[in-house]
Amino acid sequence: MARGFSIIFAATVLLVILGICRASRVGICYGRNADDLPTPEKAVQLIQMHNIKYVRIYDSNIQVLKAFANTGIELMIGVPNSDLLAFSQFESNANTWLKNSILPYYPDTKITSITVGAELTEAPNTTAALVVPAMQNVFTALKKAGLHRRIKVSSTHSLGVLSRSFPPSAGAFNSSHAFFLKPMLEFLAENQSPFMIDLYPYYAYRDSSTNVSLDYALFEASSEVIDPNTGLLYTNMFDAQLDAINYALMALNFKTVNIMVTETGWPSKGSPKETAATPDNAQTYNTNLIRHVINNTGTPAKPGGAVDVYVFSLFNENRKPGLESERNWGLFFPDQTSVYNLDFTGKGVVDTTAGGNNTGSNGTWCIASSSASEAELQNALSWACGSGNVDCSAIQPSQPCFEPDNLASHASFAFNSYYQQNGATDIACTFGGVGVRTNKNPSYDNCLYATTGGKKAIFNNATVGPSKSTSSSPQRSYWWTQYLLVAFPLFFLVPF
Repeated sequence: MARGFSIIFAATVLLVILGICRASRVGICYGRNADDLPTPEKAVQLIQMHNIKYVRIYDSNIQVLKAFANTGIELMIGVPNSDLLAFSQFESNANTWLKNSILPYYPDTKITSITVGAELTEAPNTTAALVVPAMQNVFTALKKAGLHRRIKVSSTHSLGVLSRSFPPSAGAFNSSHAFFLKPMLEFLAENQSPFMIDLYPYYAYRDSSTNVSLDYALFEASSEVIDPNTGLLYTNMFDAQLDAINYALMALNFKTVNIMVTETGWPSKGSPKETAATPDNAQTYNTNLIRHVINNTGTPAKPGGAVDVYVFSLFNENRKPGLESERNWGLFFPDQTSVYNLDFTGKGVVDTTAGGNNTGSNGTWCIASSSASEAELQNALSWACGSGNVDCSAIQPSQPCFEPDNLASHASFAFNSYYQQNGATDIACTFGGVGVRTNKNPSYDNCLYATTGGKKAIFNNATVGPSKSTSSSPQRSYWWTQYLLVAFPLFFLVPF
């Protein structure tokens, strides 16, 4: 009896650990609100060429479903708001839809999620009232087909679902949406489906640029926003918005409901007043987003947690109404040429020295202070490898910079990487007073410290680890990102 209990307990612990360690995923939204797009077959070829393994579409178009057959790409499909009335009124409508539009193509087309309705907080209450009955009918149809455990059912939301989002710890759902939101959250919890949210730091910056810094919206801030209720530090708007949802869910005791970001991105072109809508900013946001996500950085409220994210969008869509930016969120033009380059693996080119003690053009590096305590170094290291977006793979076990295996050595490598990535400025080497600059290159053996202006080299998992990282098998985050971040007093506050 005792042995049986031990086995069950061990299995339970293993499942919990596997759940915690699940790697984050990055996908793409494939919208088709345009009249000049390539065929679905060509779109799928483009997606495969960029090694994208997760795709969201907004309907269940048969041509599109066929195009994804036998590709291994995991597909999220949608029931549009215009179909909610039919799906909510009669279960038979959901059964017929599943029989005619899904089952003939499954499992060759790897459908894993169905979004029933989209951003209902922006729709009339009469439409929002239909969403939960429609979700229940779709779920029942899946259950009859034996697919309810393989295909998740949910619905997407805009940030308008909240009545308050700052500070993140005060995140709260708008009570005017309770009539459909409460039963929906109960449905999600019961069926282990994710809460789906569309997050756009771009709009927060565009509509309040006097309160939100561009760097903060782009994951580029060298300063932090402090949540006065929790003391947690935020270096980017994305995490702050995501944690506002986390806290809103916790406030209603739905702590077990995971969050999936079903849309986020940055436009590459806008109207004259949309000055931040540029290819450079779009590339910066999406590149930093992908690195942030695949490193399993998590958020300050949930460090190290996995979150799946879908970048909006694959193509520019010329039929979308509104400002110029609405038609320019794509990574590609309709002719399949890139609007800007984006690497979905999260790898990048950084400057490194050629080796030895050669001096780079700037001649300075940032290392850990010999007078710093272990606690101070651990906190600073956690921040650098977490919110600081430093690639710390080189200081993992069996990697070039793991030895000597001590906090000072690991922190020095991480401090310098952050310092060089952020312009080698004085403030980029503060780390709450535990970072110091040096004129001597700390590189040793095969452990090469980055330097501004040095010889360029690819520094990624392929060069320092046994396995190659891709968007479908992202790099794991390090154990120290599980620690809570602490305030570094020399960083200043950026309000938003």
